[in-house]
Amino acid sequence: MDYRLRLAKRMLFNKKGSLIGAVLAVTIGILVIHVNFVIFQGLFDAIVRDISNYRNGDILVTDEEDYINKSDLSIVKWFERIPYVKAATPRLSTSGSINMTSFGKLNEQTRISVVGIDPLLDVKASTVYKTISDGEYVFSRNSIVLGSSVAKDLGGAKVGDSLKLKIVDRFGQDQIKRFIVTGIASSPGGQGFDYSVVVHIDTLRDLMKRDGETSSILVKLNDPSKATEVKNLFLTAFPNDDFVAETIEESAEQQLAGFRSGIAMISMIGYFGMGSSAFAIVTIQMMLVNGKTREIGVMRSIGAKRKDILLIFIFQGMIIGAIGAGVGTAAGLGYTFYAKETKMSFNNSLPLEVSYNWEKIIQTALTSFVLAIIASLYPSYRATKLLPVEAMRNV
Repeated sequence: MDYRLRLAKRMLFNKKGSLIGAVLAVTIGILVIHVNFVIFQGLFDAIVRDISNYRNGDILVTDEEDYINKSDLSIVKWFERIPYVKAATPRLSTSGSINMTSFGKLNEQTRISVVGIDPLLDVKASTVYKTISDGEYVFSRNSIVLGSSVAKDLGGAKVGDSLKLKIVDRFGQDQIKRFIVTGIASSPGGQGFDYSVVVHIDTLRDLMKRDGETSSILVKLNDPSKATEVKNLFLTAFPNDDFVAETIEESAEQQLAGFRSGIAMISMIGYFGMGSSAFAIVTIQMMLVNGKTREIGVMRSIGAKRKDILLIFIFQGMIIGAIGAGVGTAAGLGYTFYAKETKMSFNNSLPLEVSYNWEKIIQTALTSFVLAIIASLYPSYRATKLLPVEAMRNV
């Protein structure tokens, strides 16, 4: 081991209070970044997860002009031939009004989102059916599932209640049908159909006078990383149709764009915090230099060069950076493990999608290590400026 490194260790560990303070500064900087990542990136990934699971799938197929008039069964079967595809299902969407009489009082809600689903295919391609908190999912042509917010606005609608749904068909005529409530949907964070109603797709087609037509095809993959490849295969297979196929990042871009900006700002704040830890290291090392004035004078008087003094204090910065990066990364990983195992949720409702981003973890550790070395440069330079006689005189 280089004698300058041994001296750096000895001088640093003799001042355990300063060492602990410097290491804590680096550790806290790293931990803040890890906590921010777990919470905000976990929240972002949770929103993407739920949009994918409930509404858009890994690939969302729509028509460029209007509704898809090609047989939805043929499109679903085409996707099912692709090894990466787990399932596909058609969806039909519109808006309507709904009313129900409860205890002699008429409760009505307008401009409610109405979603038509295929009961057999939808449970394979989405997890909306898992959000049914009471009753069961749509199973017949006269059954309806209410979102929890819709049920509440209707005066507390319950399973078994009868209500009327009114929509306007393609010819501008009002169509009214009575339904029996078979389920109430309530999803964590309200990302599912909490503000919508769900009916059988064929029933909705009849009401809208759109026989065989579909708003979209939701495709769920076994391997979401293959979404772009499957999307391109689909568009190549149907070149003469006006299909639009989008991955989850593309179909939910408007919903996620603002959140991405927020994450970038939070990450920037985290790195500013790490920069603050570098200033703490500068202060602590300046205290070390001032506290080791006599030792520096002795070393210079027996022949140590300025380069040797410089390296000693740079080695101290490397030691502080290495220990701080190690402790901080360990603390960050511990927090991430805790969040993942306890299924930490945002606002006690939306479970975070916690993951280990090893690229970011390594990048954060290396950044803190490099900042610690940079922070030690000025104190090291100050140490080299001390002359032997002056150093001995100031003791």
